[in-house]
Amino acid sequence: MEAYQRYGPALLRKAARMLRNREDARDVVHALFADMLEERDMPADLPYLYRAVTNRCLRHLRDEKNRARLLAMHDDALAPVRVRLDEAALSMDLLVKLVSALGDGEAEVLAYRYLDDMTQEEIAAMTGLSRKTIGRRLDAIRDAATRVAGEAVS
Repeated sequence: MEAYQRYGPALLRKAARMLRNREDARDVVHALFADMLEERDMPADLPYLYRAVTNRCLRHLRDEKNRARLLAMHDDALAPVRVRLDEAALSMDLLVKLVSALGDGEAEVLAYRYLDDMTQEEIAAMTGLSRKTIGRRLDAIRDAATRVAGEAVS
């Protein structure tokens, strides 16, 4: 499959960055391309594949069975593995909890902004939403992060 040869390595890097596990990333990317082989009418352009991998990774993070394994795997490594959320650092633990607390649209924006370090304009172009909508979703993400972080302290 030409799309796999062309885009597979970049999608694998993106999934590994989100999941922090190459084996899980490989499973996500391979499942996407296996689905593409079954459904011949799926698009094979990079924007579609990028969004599909992002959403599959978010689903993987939301999966309750994987949550405990991911947290146990990164328990000691949480301190050095941090992602910037404005002024507050977002650990893997908070990321997993936050993805579970957000809707699909907000979780997708979270991944693009804080994992892929995209600007609001880039996210708007990727998702087909307005920059203002992206700004509102980022506000909702910040509110949810504050709420989830407060629950973790309590």
